[in-house]
Amino acid sequence: MTTHLQGSLFDQDEGPRLGPLDAMRRTVLGDGAWIDVLPGWLTGSDALYAELAAEVPWRAERRTLYERVVDVPRLLAFYGPGEPLPHPVLAEARDALGAHYAHELREPFTTAGLCHYRDGRDSVAWHGDRSGRGAREDTMVAILSVGAPRDLLLRPAGGGDTVRRSLGHGDLIVMGGSCQRTWEHRVPKSARAVGPRVSVQFRPRGVR
Repeated sequence: MTTHLQGSLFDQDEGPRLGPLDAMRRTVLGDGAWIDVLPGWLTGSDALYAELAAEVPWRAERRTLYERVVDVPRLLAFYGPGEPLPHPVLAEARDALGAHYAHELREPFTTAGLCHYRDGRDSVAWHGDRSGRGAREDTMVAILSVGAPRDLLLRPAGGGDTVRRSLGHGDLIVMGGSCQRTWEHRVPKSARAVGPRVSVQFRPRGVR
């Protein structure tokens, strides 16, 4: 069953538009990890959600888990370096983030991974983006969320106290420093009726 998006009262009848990044607020997590959060960075995000949900060539994946092949509980899309993104405002967001973090990251964001969480049954388990350079180097992953809010949880790798952020309707979170090595994050399933959400993850070269 597909849940329909209930639009934000603050995000009606506007095309997608980015705000400034100077209101970003940083939280130091520990062990060299931090997150920056900016609510509502993108206005008109509900219109962008509708376009992405309809136009992106989403794919369903299956993976082996405990000797069983199971469905990945979300739809996926990936845009590599040099590939055109599915909406101009996403390219604008990628470039704005690269400029804002140039003094810390010292390289551009080059890829965009998209996840479509169709309802509360879709999720992603605890993980860090460690299949590439993030396993051994400090880096950044920036996530722009459009559609209905979902909780993003973070905890120290291996367990510990959880940090929770609700993200949707154009909210931005950036995970930086050692976050991919020393912390984990997930989007849990929800028993509540929740609307659909698309997250757009901007990463530098070689970070997955």
